[in-house]
Amino acid sequence: MSQKRGINWRGELRYTALLLLAVFAIWSFVAKPFYIPSESMLPMLLVGDRLVVTKYPYGYSYLSPFVRLLPRLEGRLFGRLPARGDVVVLKSPGDGSDWIKRVIGLPGDTVEMQDGVLFLNGIRVSKLPAAPAAIRESANTRCVRMEFRKPAAGGTVCQYPRFIETLPGGRRYAVLDIGYAPGVDDFGPSQVPAGHLFLMGDNRDNSADSRVQVIDGGLGMVPVENIIGRAEFITFSVDGSARLFSPASWLSSLRMERSGARLAASAN
Repeated sequence: MSQKRGINWRGELRYTALLLLAVFAIWSFVAKPFYIPSESMLPMLLVGDRLVVTKYPYGYSYLSPFVRLLPRLEGRLFGRLPARGDVVVLKSPGDGSDWIKRVIGLPGDTVEMQDGVLFLNGIRVSKLPAAPAAIRESANTRCVRMEFRKPAAGGTVCQYPRFIETLPGGRRYAVLDIGYAPGVDDFGPSQVPAGHLFLMGDNRDNSADSRVQVIDGGLGMVPVENIIGRAEFITFSVDGSARLFSPASWLSSLRMERSGARLAASAN
């Protein structure tokens, strides 16, 4: 009888180390996943969307998914500025957590909000009314006010006032603007310092962004080196109804129609 061979622990450890190194390299230099935890980027992004974020478009500063365990890196390797309208994932200057916002102001720009209308360098940014945003209500996406709830086939939808903004250069995207929000609908004018960006959420009344100082729970002006990468596309999305010990609910919670959606800065 042939003798059963034992486990080659050295080979197994080597294989595991190589696998971890490959994952580390991909996350550090190519792309990483990201989960949408809030409604600050409605109507484009829903709570439960899973994204791919590419690391290389703007160069490298935070090279590791385990950045909190490593010394802080200063500056950027192969650094390039994002374009106005890009949707980026960043490290919050406050607590280092991952946030997602849209680039509005570049270094040297003067940003101002007047009654919910955006001004860049003293020029009013076009903001035109569009068809209401219809967002299906689910376990992780609730209507903010009862008057926005509308019955629909298969459930309820939230219908929000929607507008199309067009930045200098022609980048277009949809924003929500439900009503006047003190503290964020009027801002500035304020100039973006060198080496910083001004970021905003598309859900203008429900986004703690560069209009809100870090001490008050926002982002303030964000250092360029805090940018992790550019949001590219949605891999899949879940509506929050899945239950851990119910495999059938895992499938039913998927929003298949959102898979593969690209996140270019253009209005839908």
